[in-house]
Amino acid sequence: MINIFQIKPTAFVLCLFSFGESLYTFYVKPFFCLRCKDRVLLGDICYQFYYFACQFAFCCRFHFCYLCCMYCKHSIILAILFSIYTSLASQEIAWKANVRSFFDNYEFSGSALTQSQTMAGVHLAPEIGLKWEKQHRIFAGLDLMREWGSERILDFCDPVIYYEYSGKPFRFYVGNIPRHMILDRYPRMFFSDSILNYRPVVNGIFWEYGQADGTYANVWLDWTGRQTRKTHESFFMGCSGRYNYGAFHLQHLGYMFHFAALKDPETDIPVHDNGLLLTSVGVNMNKRTVFTKLESSLGWVVALERDRGTNVWHTPQGILSETTLGYKWIELSNTYYKGGKQQVFYDTFGNALYWGDPVYRSGEYDRLDMSIHFIKNEVVDIKLTYSLHFAEKNIFHQQALYATFNLSNLCRPDDLKTKKGTQRTP
Repeated sequence: MINIFQIKPTAFVLCLFSFGESLYTFYVKPFFCLRCKDRVLLGDICYQFYYFACQFAFCCRFHFCYLCCMYCKHSIILAILFSIYTSLASQEIAWKANVRSFFDNYEFSGSALTQSQTMAGVHLAPEIGLKWEKQHRIFAGLDLMREWGSERILDFCDPVIYYEYSGKPFRFYVGNIPRHMILDRYPRMFFSDSILNYRPVVNGIFWEYGQADGTYANVWLDWTGRQTRKTHESFFMGCSGRYNYGAFHLQHLGYMFHFAALKDPETDIPVHDNGLLLTSVGVNMNKRTVFTKLESSLGWVVALERDRGTNVWHTPQGILSETTLGYKWIELSNTYYKGGKQQVFYDTFGNALYWGDPVYRSGEYDRLDMSIHFIKNEVVDIKLTYSLHFAEKNIFHQQALYATFNLSNLCRPDDLKTKKGTQRTP
């Protein structure tokens, strides 16, 4: 951004010259009112300066006068433009561009928890902006999405406009922020896979304190709905954190979702509060074994749900374990939940109130993911996953292919140093 107190010396001299020329012009050259034809008095110089940008000034009778000296006006405009240019010269143009293609096929035929469906599409997210003093950035762009097989040229278009501060140990965002940059640590119980595909932008604020060892703490706000006659007022408030001690860690993830009624509703719908908290302990054996990735955690999860019409709290709770094992380009991960049935009001509001995976409405659920990373580096990440879902005393299947291309890293060769064992084409 432009700081008027950091004007370059050359521009400052030019401004002084223009100011002196302006004084000479106003005091020596005559000005005449276009209405009364009287000469403008020197005592009215303040009016002339005040309305200078509009090319008019007040005369002694408060009539509008045209500024006769066009050269004086042009010289000051040139001085202003030159100072802006020299200030911008100290800043750097920045850009980002990502392409993300997804194919996700759910086979849940016969399930009472969710339905079979196929999600497939491609995102293009170009951004351009300014950065200065290394820590400050402003970006503006679009997240364009087209579903496979759609008759439309474009199915979804989300604006991306945000300010970013990145100065260790803090980072801060405000505006319309790409979701993958700030909320990628939450498990599927909080945000299902489809959220990243169809709600790729967070509208709000994010602040985080982080250390090099992975310890962090953050708070955030996502305003998901402005109240209209067709849209419910809704927003998320969340926080998360993790403390690492050697190979062990303590982690907390949580949010509260506020879901209000429509504007001037035909039927009165009470406000609903949907809170979800997960506190876990775990061990991280990455870089301590022959495996590329080895991490496991066990936590206690509790939901805090309320219908303000009855003011009755519902608190289903249980245990959630997550384990990931990876070796070079192969990865296995398992998620297991045992406890109370989540998403109490799902039959009434469905996905409008709950953004997590609906399979957690089962009292016991297990998911096994088997993945292959065909290519994984700073530019390209292509991942194929086959999943087995164990719920309702049945086995369901899922196949997913995700391909992500970070085009902005093509211009930064130093960032493309792939870690040993993270790139493989089988």
